[in-house]
Amino acid sequence: MKKFSIAIHGGAGAIPKTVPEKDKLIYLNALDGILRYGHDLLASGRAALDTVELVVNEFENSPLFNAGKGAVFNSEGKNELDAAVMDGRDRSCGAVTCVTRIKNPVSLARIVMENSSHILLCGKGAEEFAKEHGIKFVRNSYFFTQKRYDQWLKLKERNTTALDHSSDLTGSAKGTVGCVAKDRFGNIAAATSTGGMTNKNYGRIGDTPLIGAGTFADNATCAVSCTGTGEEFIRTVAAYEIHALMKYAKLSLDRACEKFVREILKPDTGGLIAVDSEGNTSCPYNSKGMYRGSADSDGLFEVKIWE
Repeated sequence: MKKFSIAIHGGAGAIPKTVPEKDKLIYLNALDGILRYGHDLLASGRAALDTVELVVNEFENSPLFNAGKGAVFNSEGKNELDAAVMDGRDRSCGAVTCVTRIKNPVSLARIVMENSSHILLCGKGAEEFAKEHGIKFVRNSYFFTQKRYDQWLKLKERNTTALDHSSDLTGSAKGTVGCVAKDRFGNIAAATSTGGMTNKNYGRIGDTPLIGAGTFADNATCAVSCTGTGEEFIRTVAAYEIHALMKYAKLSLDRACEKFVREILKPDTGGLIAVDSEGNTSCPYNSKGMYRGSADSDGLFEVKIWE
């Protein structure tokens, strides 16, 4: 059994191997820094729950990814954010959706988990709850990045939408972010955060804030965070399905993840990261690529985009 383990993702999708070397290195360096930060937290004895929140905060603070600063724009030209966190010790969980002024939505999701009798809060209600608990607010303009704005303008012209993981019109592929971890105390946790779908209408909500779809954790089996076409992860109850394959079919983490991604998930849909109670990690995907990384107490440390 590994003393601690961690896996991260920054989105999956049509990421061409022809991207300029400079752009590839920017993403790999960002992943390396975030993974190293999470590894060091666990090595110093931080809890898995703290670690996944703090690591996802780092993703949310980076303009490179579709979460927090750098999130995509909805049909109204605003950034609308979702996040969830889950504690494998007792399945405690919290989530928020359609928030527009919260700097770090995953931290609000944890406050929902620890300070309310609810699990999922939406929009104005979530932000009212955030005010009551001293969560940091920013203007919606804080989330702005020129690349995402340009992408939105082109899609708005065409009256269409684009998923966060697809190869977008500005030449960069970005997506939902997440982290799973096992700590020195044998506990596991998962956290996920996203800006959703470019030019999305009608208050569309994807899998990220839905416990069991995009985010799940149970000490008995695994912690999972998903990225890709949200509707497909909702339809397959993806994160819970990995748990079920382990618990009821008695599959190992890697076999459960591979079976789900190769046999159940619709092709070219995305991927997931997972860690089990032994500290094993798995990061499968069925899209062209996935920004990801994994590390553990035995010396594993790697970040990748493709195979």
